[in-house]
Amino acid sequence: MTRLRRTASAAAALAFTAVATAVLGFAGPASAHVTVNPKEATQGGYARVAFRVPNESDTASTTKLEVVLPENAPIGSVSTIPVPGWTVATEKRKVDPPIDVHGSQLTEAVSKITWTATGDAAVKPGQFQEFGVSMGPLPKVESMVFKTLQTYSDGNVVRWIDEPQPGGAEPEKPAPVLTLAAAAAPSASGAPAATAVAAADDDDDDENVSAAIGLGIAGLVTGLAGLVFGGFAFARTRRGPVVKS
Repeated sequence: MTRLRRTASAAAALAFTAVATAVLGFAGPASAHVTVNPKEATQGGYARVAFRVPNESDTASTTKLEVVLPENAPIGSVSTIPVPGWTVATEKRKVDPPIDVHGSQLTEAVSKITWTATGDAAVKPGQFQEFGVSMGPLPKVESMVFKTLQTYSDGNVVRWIDEPQPGGAEPEKPAPVLTLAAAAAPSASGAPAATAVAAADDDDDDENVSAAIGLGIAGLVTGLAGLVFGGFAFARTRRGPVVKS
């Protein structure tokens, strides 16, 4: 039953997305600036994100992307996903205090990731490219700002480095921002609250199913008893009255 409810919820979410897309228009790669997707992750966990890079020039192609990881939020583990036609290089820096990653104390962290196009792999006008990164454990901060440089084949460099200002308008060249939410607090039993709620829902479903089965069995027994008594009554009527001599 829980699975059925989840399927229905997923279908509803898909339907809402379709309607929103039809009303608001397709939110495609032409977002006019470099972004990180998804835009939210959880503190202390691992995230797989993609830096989405649209090409804004009508005549030049994007040949290089440089992403700088924030100094105030070092990450112990950073790995990249291969992008056909692009090479990738990482730079590291010393961190103090060390980063605790599953009991290991790391004194270095990745500070910059650079992707460079080879051959004909550059992002051409009217196109976009995504550069995937897996990283974690994510620091306990509210957000991570990734200052980014986008280099074009004509030598032009666009600096996506402007940090968001609380309550202010979006800057002209905004840096990609990953918002980090606090991890869910565990319940009294030590299990996450969401898990406890799901378990309670499953228990309710089990109780409802057991009750339905019990009622069905009771109805079946009652029906069988009626058939037996009905059979006796029918047999007596077939024998007719008893004649005394």
